[in-house]
Amino acid sequence: MFNLGWVRVANPEAIIAVGQLVAVEVHALGIWSLNLSRVTQAVDSPTRFGFIYATTEMHVEQGEERFLLEFDLASGDLFYQLEAVSRPRNSLAWLGFPVTRSFQHRFARDSHRRMLEEGCSMSAQS
Repeated sequence: MFNLGWVRVANPEAIIAVGQLVAVEVHALGIWSLNLSRVTQAVDSPTRFGFIYATTEMHVEQGEERFLLEFDLASGDLFYQLEAVSRPRNSLAWLGFPVTRSFQHRFARDSHRRMLEEGCSMSAQS
């Protein structure tokens, strides 16, 4: 869901566990930036897998994102949900708000497309 060419996880060896830092690199406007978030919740059951992470001070935005895979036993379908709540963290980010928001929407579209390529369906909340 993150391996998009212009977005990637900088520490792919990180485990999905509460407290784990997730470093995401983003290539935008000709530069790479590094954004750090911390996993605050993790789900790992036979039918659901995912996590929520909250941004840290080392992230351009302030907020949370939820990534969830859910397997429907009845239909055999796998669903991917992505939800984000955020706002710019500093005055520079506020000035570039329309641009940063467009990159967030691009990430959601590209992430969903990537997961479709992997065989997931999109849930109504994605």
